[in-house]
Order: sequence, then structure tokens, then C-alpha cells
Amino acid sequence: MESSSAATTTTAAAMEVDATANPLRQPSVQFAHKPNFCPLKPHEISGGQIQFRKVSVPPHRYTPLKKAWLEIYTPIYEEMKIDIRMNLKARRVELKTRPDTPEVGNLQKCADFAHAFMLGFDVIDTVAMLRMDELYVESFEIKDVKTLKGEHLSRAIGRLSGKGGRTKFAIENSTRTRIVIDDTNIHILGSFANIKAARDSLCSLILGSPATKVYSKLRAVSARLEESYEF
Repeated sequence: MESSSAATTTTAAAMEVDATANPLRQPSVQFAHKPNFCPLKPHEISGGQIQFRKVSVPPHRYTPLKKAWLEIYTPIYEEMKIDIRMNLKARRVELKTRPDTPEVGNLQKCADFAHAFMLGFDVIDTVAMLRMDELYVESFEIKDVKTLKGEHLSRAIGRLSGKGGRTKFAIENSTRTRIVIDDTNIHILGSFANIKAARDSLCSLILGSPATKVYSKLRAVSARLEESYEF
């Protein structure tokens, strides 16, 4: 009797010690394994549907497009893996993705490339849009800067081009951009900072600044851009 009561007392004391040692002990929780999803292919992101882009061809760019078609077709089809065709009835360039298209953004890059050519840029300049992400085209009209009519408008267009296109070429070389002057529409191809520098120079010419004053500003702008490229 005494031995059994002693064993009972010892067991109760051991239970009290365990309870005081681990008062908050809880059963371990088994978490689910982290899922491992394979990356989606470009054509699967849109639910397996083919994506299209359509670029209209202006009447004055129809002949240049026929002459430069192979130069446009080759980088789009072989490098960007995008199907391209010319719709003769609707007079527009049609683009669509393929199952082996490496990136989703290639379709929009090709559409921007074709659109830039339709605005009047050369293929040699616009093909850089396929290989660089920071290039884009900005367009504005002369009337957005200043309302001009008649001879005043003609003189403003003459100041933008200069004698033999000298002023336009100087702005392009200083700011590392490409400029197309299509009547009263102006299109600039380049990076954000370079387009801003070229636009400021063009706006100064539209407002009436002489070319010599714009040239002096361009020297400072080109020096500043060279410093930024060095860094």
C-alpha cells in the first residue's frame, strides 16, 4: 500500500514538472509544399490566342514600302519571330504572333518599327527600335507651339530645315536623334532625354529664334549629353 501510494505521488509530481516546463506546447503543423509553376510561353499568356497588330500605309509611303520591303520583312520575321504580310486591298501591314515568338513585347516593337517607317524615317534608323527598349517616336505640330498662317508658317518650316537641311542635320547630330518634317507635322525618333533636347531646339526655331542662337545652345546640349553617356 505504501509503495503504490509513493509511485502515484511520483507520477503526479512528474506531470506537474512537465506542465510547468512546457506550458504552451502545441502539436506541430505540417505546411503544404511550395508549388513550382513552369514559366508560361508567350503564346500561352494570352490564353493561347494569336495577337494581331495593324499599321496603315499612307499613300505617299506605298512606293518606299515596296522598295524596302525585304529590309523590313527580314528582321521582323527572322529575328523577332513575328509573322508579317502586306494587305494590298486594305493597304496596311498586318503583324501576328507565332508559337515560337520568344517575348510578348516583340509584337508591339515590330508595330512601332513599322509605324515609324510609315512616318518617314529610314529603315536603317527605325530598325534600332527592335533592339533597344528606350527608343520611341514623339510627334507634334507647329500649331501646338505657335499659331502661324500663310507666309509666317512657310518661314517657320524653312527655319526648321535650314538651307539644304543644314539646321535639321545639326540638331540631329547634336542630340543623337532623327527628325522628319512632314508639312506642319514634326516627328522625332530617339531616347527621352535626346528627344527633349531636340524638341526644345525646334520650338525655339518655330518661335522665331535665329539659327545661330540655336547652334550655340546645341553646343552646350551636346556637351551635356556626352557627359551623361560617359557616366
